[in-house]
Amino acid sequence: MSYLFTSESVSEGHPDKIADQISDALLDNFLAYDQDSKVACETLVTTGQVFLAGEVKSNTYLDVQKVAREIINKIGYTQSEYRFSGDSCGVVSSIHEQSQDINQGVDKEDKDSQGAGDQGMMFGYATNETENYMPLALDISHKILKELANLRRENKDITYLRPDAKAQITIEYSDDNVPLRIDTIVVSTQHDEFDTDDNMLQKIQHDIKTILIPRVKALFSEDIQSLFDDNIIYHINPTGKFVIGGPHGDAGLTGRKIIVDTYGGKGAHGGGAFSGKDPSKVDRSAAYAARHIAKNMVAAGIADEVLVQVSYAIGIDKPTSISVNTKNKHIDVSDGEIANVIKNTFDMRPAAIEKRLKLRHPIYFETASYGHMGRTPRTIKKHFESTYSGQKSLEVELFTWEKLDYVDTLKETFGLL
Repeated sequence: MSYLFTSESVSEGHPDKIADQISDALLDNFLAYDQDSKVACETLVTTGQVFLAGEVKSNTYLDVQKVAREIINKIGYTQSEYRFSGDSCGVVSSIHEQSQDINQGVDKEDKDSQGAGDQGMMFGYATNETENYMPLALDISHKILKELANLRRENKDITYLRPDAKAQITIEYSDDNVPLRIDTIVVSTQHDEFDTDDNMLQKIQHDIKTILIPRVKALFSEDIQSLFDDNIIYHINPTGKFVIGGPHGDAGLTGRKIIVDTYGGKGAHGGGAFSGKDPSKVDRSAAYAARHIAKNMVAAGIADEVLVQVSYAIGIDKPTSISVNTKNKHIDVSDGEIANVIKNTFDMRPAAIEKRLKLRHPIYFETASYGHMGRTPRTIKKHFESTYSGQKSLEVELFTWEKLDYVDTLKETFGLL
């Protein structure tokens, strides 16, 4: 008998994602001027206010208020009627120096032996049900909100959109875990006031179905497009009205959308948030490394689904464990043996992960909305301006953990060439 599985995503204008983006923008600015910065920045946003807190060890100094305001405006909160604007909100900072007790376990004389910034377990997951090796329901949810943001900025086909939005997709699967059809699409989007509530809801529902969804559908291959049939159940702004939104509607906090950030509830999550943390925090770097491993394994044809777990003790460089769980495996090798190959193929010490994935560069703002995984690796030039340190332009490589650069190595190791 078939079954249903659901994932959700939230837009860049969602309060929690505003907080994530501010935290990662602060991290990027610290790393741009001092690659050895140790950063753990938290952000809280609410009506007309931004609160920054956390711990930093760095040789640079930032105008954190300026960075926060620029990000808020970039997202689209620029009008006073939103009750939250980059030009007028208050920004309070309580950022202080990193604990020396933690730092002594991380920074070592031999940099290659730097310890993990905390204990914990991290997961990486990949599946071959989409071209980017991500769960389909989450992939569609992300793309719906990206296109909705594009439509908002174009301000042409749909002219009433505001920044806050959420999407949720339910997929029907066969018993052998193959997507059969899209069962339900939920979209809630913030919007301007309309003349009447009846006209408002009819207009929004019509535009989402006839403008947004066709644009999203066109982003996928033909086999995925065939899942968009005429029997989809739509819930579009199901409360009937969504004018009050963003931080005025709900407070936002860094790290509250960790399932949106990763795999939409498929696979597993160790519980640690990503945004605002430099790569010495293995909550972030080891999760990226585990995704890199899982994706390359699926791309190599080892299994249709791969879940990798890695764990650490604070201040210790080598992982306390590496384990693998495969589904529909295509090789006659146990998961324990595969885990041992991973251990010998991928150096999972924090310093090695930083070097392999180039994580000591200002690459994090781009991760803070629409998911950290399943993105396209690319090289861009980023520009930074500091009141205290001047201007700086850097060429950086984004989403290195999404590269399929170990496929041939894994194929050779498992005799798949």
